[in-house]
Amino acid sequence: MRPLDYVALVISIAAVVGVTVLAYGSPSEASEVSIESDSGTYIYPLDIDRTVEVSGPIGVTVVEISGDQARVADSPCRDKICIAAGWLHASGQWSACLPNRVFVRLEGAEDEDGLDAQTF
Repeated sequence: MRPLDYVALVISIAAVVGVTVLAYGSPSEASEVSIESDSGTYIYPLDIDRTVEVSGPIGVTVVEISGDQARVADSPCRDKICIAAGWLHASGQWSACLPNRVFVRLEGAEDEDGLDAQTF
């Protein structure tokens, strides 16, 4: 390899690291939880602790909101993957009970520049 090849390699690595840090840097804080099911979409603030029961085709899924976090606490599905996902705490995190058709997603304020990884 020639000296300029090393320079190009270092610049390429720095560019990849820089883009990764910008895209996956500190997540923005969530301010609300959106719960979607066949019966509609429900939005709750994260700063009020509550338990929400959402009906689905195979039963009732229980979503717990506590301490600026949310999780699927109980669900009638067989594998319980939605429960194993644990607490959601950052904007953009989600959990879904696919057999019961319940989708839980944390949403928050946009970044100061109004861009996020999905629109960028």
